Amino acid sequence: MTAEPLRPTHSGPYVAEDLDRIPDLPPHTELIDGNLIFVSPQALFHALAKQAIWNALDRTVPSQLFVTAEMTVKLTKNTRPEPDVLVVDIQAVRGIRQTGFEAADVLLVVEVVSPESKNRDRKKKPDLYAAAGIPHFWLVDDVDGKTVVEVRKLDKELGSYDLVGEFTDCLEVEEPFPVTLDLWEIDKRRS
Repeated sequence: MTAEPLRPTHSGPYVAEDLDRIPDLPPHTELIDGNLIFVSPQALFHALAKQAIWNALDRTVPSQLFVTAEMTVKLTKNTRPEPDVLVVDIQAVRGIRQTGFEAADVLLVVEVVSPESKNRDRKKKPDLYAAAGIPHFWLVDDVDGKTVVEVRKLDKELGSYDLVGEFTDCLEVEEPFPVTLDLWEIDKRRS
């Protein structure tokens, strides 16, 4: 049995709400500048890093915040990316059928770099998140077989992120709330 091809209702540009309306979109489809972005299968590093970051955040998240993964964030009318991990205001959690959040409700987004989306993860998405006013951005990458986490904080006046730190052994930050993660938790599972 062959899968039916995706038949979007129009050729674009798409708007944020289209992600919930177009039937049979592949999982983890993102909307960037009105274009549908179909994501490749993830590598093991991606899965391990995402889970370790989620676990570290979830251990210490304050009660007024909520940690989740792979939920879209509406940044503009036609941009709705899907960060790997995000922290949102608990008041923004509306129910089990919810598919995304508004940028104003997001405190932190985490992107784990994939080889096929390196440019988008490293350049395009940070610019989009900063323009939407999301206060914290973390970028997790596999650099020469070692996990590296770049922690960035929004400079509201410039509308861009400043690098707070680059972590290779132990991620330890105080903002947006205290988090510690021994990056060996990711690296030890490599084969």
